[in-house]
Amino acid sequence: MSNRPSTRNKNKRQRPDNNAEVISELYRKIHLSGEVTKDDIKQLYMFGKPVCNQGCRINTKDNPNCFCGLIPPPNGNRKSGLWQKTSEIVSSLGPDPSKDLRDSFDTPAGLTNLGATCYANSILQFLYMNKPFREGVLSVEPDVLAKQPVLGQLARLFAQLHTSKMAFVDSAPFIEALALDNGIQQDSHEFLTLLFSLLEQCLSYSKVSKARTVVQDLFRGGVSHVTKCSKCGNQSEASSNVEDFYGVELNVKGLKSLDESLDDYLSVEELQGDNQYFCYSCATRVNATRSIRLQSLPPVLIFQLKRCVFLPNTTTKKKITSAFCFPGEVDMARWLSDQSKSKLIYDLSAVLIHKGSAVNSGHYVAHIKDQDTGLWWEFDDEIVSDMGQHPFGGNSSNVAAKSLQNIPAGQSCFSEPDGVVNGNHVNTSGLHASSPETTSNVQTFSSSDAYMLMYCLRHQTNGHRKAQLGSGGGILKDGNSISLQTDAYLPSHLMKEVNELNKSYLESCQQYKTKKEAKLALIAERRQEVRSVISEASVQSSVESFWWISVDWLRQWADTITPTIIDNTPIQCLHGKVPVSKISSMKRLSAKAWNTISSKVMNLVETFHAIAECLWESIALDGWYLYKGGPELGEDDCCIVCLKETACAAVSADSYRDGRTSMRELAEAALAGKCPDGPLYYVSKAWYSLNRRLSQWVRRRNIDSPCEADTGPTASIRCPHGALMPEQAAGARRALIPEILWVFIFNSANEVKPDDTVGCSVFASDSETCSQCCIDLSEVTCMEDNLRLSKYLFRERVIMFCFIWFLLTQPSTCRDFKLKQRQSHEKLAIGKSIPLFPRNKYYLLPTSWLSKWRCYIMAGGKNASSTAEPDNLNSAIESLKCEQHSRLLRRPPDLMRKRGAILQKAPSVDELTIITENDWTSFCKDWNGIEEKGISAEIDSTNSAEDCLLGTLEEMPITEENVNSLDDANGETESQGPIIKTYPEVCEDCIGERESFELVRKLNYCNEDICICFVRGKEPPKYILEGSANILEPNRRISKRSRRTSYGNSVNLNVSGSTTLYELKMMIWQSFGIVKENQILHKGSKIVDGETATLADMCIFPGDVLWVTDSEIHENRDIAEELSDTKMEVQQSEGGFRGTLLTSNIPPTQVMSQGRLASYVNLETLVEDLRHARCHLWARLLKSNLFT
Repeated sequence: MSNRPSTRNKNKRQRPDNNAEVISELYRKIHLSGEVTKDDIKQLYMFGKPVCNQGCRINTKDNPNCFCGLIPPPNGNRKSGLWQKTSEIVSSLGPDPSKDLRDSFDTPAGLTNLGATCYANSILQFLYMNKPFREGVLSVEPDVLAKQPVLGQLARLFAQLHTSKMAFVDSAPFIEALALDNGIQQDSHEFLTLLFSLLEQCLSYSKVSKARTVVQDLFRGGVSHVTKCSKCGNQSEASSNVEDFYGVELNVKGLKSLDESLDDYLSVEELQGDNQYFCYSCATRVNATRSIRLQSLPPVLIFQLKRCVFLPNTTTKKKITSAFCFPGEVDMARWLSDQSKSKLIYDLSAVLIHKGSAVNSGHYVAHIKDQDTGLWWEFDDEIVSDMGQHPFGGNSSNVAAKSLQNIPAGQSCFSEPDGVVNGNHVNTSGLHASSPETTSNVQTFSSSDAYMLMYCLRHQTNGHRKAQLGSGGGILKDGNSISLQTDAYLPSHLMKEVNELNKSYLESCQQYKTKKEAKLALIAERRQEVRSVISEASVQSSVESFWWISVDWLRQWADTITPTIIDNTPIQCLHGKVPVSKISSMKRLSAKAWNTISSKVMNLVETFHAIAECLWESIALDGWYLYKGGPELGEDDCCIVCLKETACAAVSADSYRDGRTSMRELAEAALAGKCPDGPLYYVSKAWYSLNRRLSQWVRRRNIDSPCEADTGPTASIRCPHGALMPEQAAGARRALIPEILWVFIFNSANEVKPDDTVGCSVFASDSETCSQCCIDLSEVTCMEDNLRLSKYLFRERVIMFCFIWFLLTQPSTCRDFKLKQRQSHEKLAIGKSIPLFPRNKYYLLPTSWLSKWRCYIMAGGKNASSTAEPDNLNSAIESLKCEQHSRLLRRPPDLMRKRGAILQKAPSVDELTIITENDWTSFCKDWNGIEEKGISAEIDSTNSAEDCLLGTLEEMPITEENVNSLDDANGETESQGPIIKTYPEVCEDCIGERESFELVRKLNYCNEDICICFVRGKEPPKYILEGSANILEPNRRISKRSRRTSYGNSVNLNVSGSTTLYELKMMIWQSFGIVKENQILHKGSKIVDGETATLADMCIFPGDVLWVTDSEIHENRDIAEELSDTKMEVQQSEGGFRGTLLTSNIPPTQVMSQGRLASYVNLETLVEDLRHARCHLWARLLKSNLFT
């Protein structure tokens, strides 16, 4: 054995000696003499307790001189209040606007993402960074901007991006002007093309030349589709037509670089065989060639990389994520139809990147080059990052992009460079083609996410480079370059708006800074004040004067930023003084600390008076102490009257405890089954919960008088006929106790309930059991009761342990009330069902209210103060009645007959709980209920099968042959329980309307999941069939085990109530490969069929489990064949920009005045529509008995 000392209890706080015997003697002396001395007051009010020096971990309640734990240590903090962390206090002021301050005008500003508008933000940043386009938009006349809302919002957006002091600009006005849905991701190239078309229309109203055609001049090129006859060499008439384009769409699949994609785009297609071309010159179908020719190129050339491909096998779209190479500069002269000797050098100016592997989701960012500084910037909505001289930067988030080594211009990035060349551009004069020997090293980049490439034409005249597109200089018509100041080309009205926004933003930053500094200064001053008062709060000597103060108010004062007036009313008695019972709720505060607190509070009250006088209001305050708080309670305010009453109650309690102690030996002998000679009497074991109550009755110390728990010692063993119930009946076990102990128990019970003839029936040891009840019992029932009894014993012991812990951890202020509630309603507190008897009166309570009440009375320790009290009982009862008829708005709970007793079938899930008349009366007194307005109930057993069961038992002997039939009869009888008649009656009209309304709401679901299980055999496994059948009840209660169940070969499908069975079968076809004609769909044991019916028609709810089998009658075929049919589509078609201003024929000037049409329809309208337009749905619902 080790001699190491035990450390089990080393961290436990030792309970101080409370001198209980000395206190008891003092109370006895005061009760006998009727006099109270000063020494008695000092001892009972604990004047002599030691003064703590901040050594306690928490505040000691039994020491009025302890002020520990009211404030944290010097370096400590708390979760809320005055001592909260400084960072959390600052965060409560809201976000700091200065964090959004723009570093400098050299750093571009970002754009806010409204949900899924990153595609628009990246395009807008590209357009803004193109300086000629920006100047063109900002040069539009103010009256044109006013008449064109989209153009006006774009100009305001560009002006804010240019001179705003915020790091990002709100893009919501521009998005709303276009009527875009900010929650749907769209294609950026499609958005850019439609936006160009709209801007062309808006800019056509401008009279400024460089603004009117800025879109066409910068972004529009020409292309022709040439068809040439191979026989005569003539071209078709349509070959001479030139079509406009805003971007070149290039294939990416199977191609590695921009050069290869351009070659593929301009490649020649042979028209042969069935694709022969009809030549009008030859007057016959002949072989021909077809190709695309670039007729003209815009100054800003946009390449759209076609990374989205359609997969016919799965009818879905897929993104191509292969690496693609593109150069930093490209010579487009060799791809033009007019093969001139001039060079057309384009420099890479922007890369639009789509992050993510899915087509319909992901995120867009833009990498754009500032032509003024040559720096690349990454625009990720609100965040703008400097990437240096590299398009993808060294620390770029686009890890799929990288820079390859420099290679000669025109050479593929996947081929090896020929020799070593320098990285300088070839110095040429004029626009002429270089010799084959003269090549320039071109930096090439590779990316697997690049979606759009923007190149700007490099202009050169007489050997001097002109200003590039988007650079700091403006380009005039005569070709000269001018240098503009930062705000020189901003219109005055836009400049004024931006200046006002900047001024407002800077003011908000200053206001936040001022508020933050004032808040922190107040916190520091208040903390210093509290620490100063607490340090001088203790009374150091016995002759020093002091004042009583409430601990609750002192704790609140020490933990709040703004103090309140002193409130000592909680520690006052009815006589206006301090009772001894409140000694744990108050402290002895020194006169110096009291004066400091009073003066601070007095200043606060005077401030309130000054405010009231300024408002010409009069203040009528009741009592002088309300002006400066109080009342002032000193050492002479100890209540002598309350002290004498407490002494009298203590002496009475001692007498009761002495009487109970004298019965200890007799009670312990009765527990052991050893009773002395003499008359014996029966006591119900259910009364003391299987030997627990009697043992607790012997050992409990805190009960000073008989209570509710002492009532009903024989209630469980008294049968409905008034005689002794057989011991084999459920809950009818009993114990014998001697006569003297029975008299004490009987008197205690009658003292609490004098008129209780049922609970205090006298049964001597020679009393005979009820013959009628003996007939109702069987030997099988008794054996089952014994088995259930052992399980119940363990549960009750656990409940008793929890209850003892509850009593020890309850705060003293509400412990008595909660204990009384627990003892008065013991069965309700532990959630035990009560037996019900016909012709007795009961009441119905909301189960939700009862659960809150149970949590409140059982809460202890740290949870006691945070647990809320239940609501007003009267309001809870009124909520159960309909306003129109004043009838019951809930159906009464179902009953069952089990082991000869009537019980509530499912009290844990029912909306109402049955309670006794005594419980209802007690609840009304304690929780402000009106007894006459309760919902009464009576048990009606006329429809039950009790007589049938008794007859069966009498006529059929219990033999081995009849055991099965007897079990079947018992099971059938228990399922046919009695019913409840309520007053007021149940309002079937209102309940039916509510249930139908709730059912329609549940069927009107959208984007929810259901589970489909594929069963390969004829019969599904039992666990799938049970899981599918259990979901037939909409208001079912699913266990945790059922929620975790996985159903093997299954899939979750996202559906809506309006999804048809045809669409569902197409989804199953796509998931499991079963053609829709072979699918046999089941819900439980029922077959679900009908292609045109919706899931709502078939009462299929979210979360339902359906199972499907394959009949294998029809041959398998590709799902693409079914999709080609025009009947229906499996997936919802893409809406694109349908419904927005980009595709609308409405003039843009009418959009802002009309606004956006809301498509909201409330549930009442839906119900009414279903009544008239969807009668078949209501017929199915009525037929299935899902609602009345």
